[in-house]
Amino acid sequence: MLVDQFGRTIDYVRISVTDKCDLRCTYCIPEGFRDFEVPQNWLTFDELTRIIRNFTELGVKRFRLTGGEPLLRKDLPELVASIKAIDGVEDLSMTTNATQLEKHAVALKEAGLDRLNISLDGLTTSVIKEITGLNCFNKVYNGIMAAKNAGFKQIKINMVPMLNLNDNQIEPMIAFCIEHGFILRMIEVMPMGDTGRNTQGKNLSDFLKEIYHKYDLVESMQVRGGGPARYWQSKDGKFTLGLITPISQHFCETCNRVRLSVDGTLYMCLGQNEQYALRDLVRSPDCTDESIKHAIRQAIDLKPEKHEFVEDKGKIARFMSMTGG
Repeated sequence: MLVDQFGRTIDYVRISVTDKCDLRCTYCIPEGFRDFEVPQNWLTFDELTRIIRNFTELGVKRFRLTGGEPLLRKDLPELVASIKAIDGVEDLSMTTNATQLEKHAVALKEAGLDRLNISLDGLTTSVIKEITGLNCFNKVYNGIMAAKNAGFKQIKINMVPMLNLNDNQIEPMIAFCIEHGFILRMIEVMPMGDTGRNTQGKNLSDFLKEIYHKYDLVESMQVRGGGPARYWQSKDGKFTLGLITPISQHFCETCNRVRLSVDGTLYMCLGQNEQYALRDLVRSPDCTDESIKHAIRQAIDLKPEKHEFVEDKGKIARFMSMTGG
């Protein structure tokens, strides 16, 4: 088992397969940003599967593919199949903006992907264009429906509510998720980079108090997930709500995850700068699995006790896509 210096077991790794994205969401990547990692610095699929295998041998069971937008990485279903073939991988999921999902949903399901989290911040073309920079609502909607038709269960729809931008979309999103049997996950904006710091998000702890009785919610332990979301379900079972509250009610004392960026850097916390580079080690001709495990253990020892999003909003200059979502 991997246990950090604060006694937390690390059993979940989020893996960025690219930092590139085809959208420019207002809270993530700035408009006009082009400073992406060059492909020769990306970990190859073989390098990724080797690192993942060593994580599983240290007790990690859950993995998530992220980006940027992971489906911009060519042949991603092949990587999914390779990861699922590793002994010890109990759950493999992916976060996507769904613009490419209509083309790949069936292949991902057949390759063994267990679950999908899909980003959608509203249900009108105008709101989506304002947030993402592109008129992409139809592509995203078609991708979501393709995932549903491909047989993915417990599809989670990720929404980042922002004041005076898409907070009027919350009730339509709830109705949409009830209609299709999706789980609505709402996420507070994190002050990462200028984009995150300049976005005013909704306090979701207060929001829960507002809707708790309206939808007759009770806390639920039935929803599968390895991350920080807490879930509530209506007593009739028709609506499931997940909340991720790094600002209004942080969850650092139970943090069980680290992030592997596309260039092979392990980040221990979204809100701190501790990191550990694995790429040069993995690419060295004399690299052994034991040396990879040793490096992973050293990295976990760097994991900080908590983020400082509230205390020091300007601390993290990197964007979410650079770290891995």
